[in-house]
Amino acid sequence: NFAEGKEHEGIFHCAGCDTPLFDSAMKFRSGTGWPSFADSLEGVEVEQVNLVQLTMGGAELRCKTCGGHLGDLFNDGYIFVGTPAATTGKRYCIDGA
Repeated sequence: NFAEGKEHEGIFHCAGCDTPLFDSAMKFRSGTGWPSFADSLEGVEVEQVNLVQLTMGGAELRCKTCGGHLGDLFNDGYIFVGTPAATTGKRYCIDGA
C-alpha cells in the first residue's frame, strides 16, 4: 500500500482543519496495508468502548477539532515486536496519512 510505506518526517495534520494528529516518530509498518502509528498527539479523539471491542473491533478515531474520521485504534500493538507499538500496546490504524 502506497500510504503505509510512504515516508514523511514531522507531524501529520488533519486534512479538514490542520490540527496536529500524529508524529512521524511513532509511525511504523504494520503490514496491514494501512498507515499505522503507536501513539497520537492531543488532537486525536478516541471513541469510548469496552476492552473486548477495542481489541477485536477497534475504536473509531476522530479529529478533536472538526470531528473528521481518521481510522481506528486497536489494542494489539504488542504483536508488532521491534516497533514503537510494542511499547505502547496500541495501533492507530489510519485510513490515509
